[in-house]
Amino acid sequence: QLQLVESGGGLVQPVGSLRLSCASSGFTLVYYTIGWFRQAPLKEREWVSCISVSVRITYVSDSVKGRFTISRDNAKNTAYLQITSLKPEDTDVYYCAADLSFSSECRSMRYWGQGTQVTVSS
Repeated sequence: QLQLVESGGGLVQPVGSLRLSCASSGFTLVYYTIGWFRQAPLKEREWVSCISVSVRITYVSDSVKGRFTISRDNAKNTAYLQITSLKPEDTDVYYCAADLSFSSECRSMRYWGQGTQVTVSS
């Protein structure tokens, strides 16, 4: 069974930072574009960032640019989302997704994780 598993979420204070991880089970991420998305209850899912297979191309949403950094370690079969200067409005469930295709906003992602909750609160 092909799965993506996110980890690293939790409760963090404003202006803090954390790193989310995305690992695969049942397939290797090496050949896949990785995207990060987030969603709050009753809101539409929001694309956050996208990284190509070769790591040469990354895209970050303007709404989080400068605070969110996407990366991947193909040797570890893992992708990451580093978040700094956290704000209460960053409170969301964060999802990673994978697909063989690549686009600037990671459209049409085939595989999705279950999400990890990030809560920013003092």
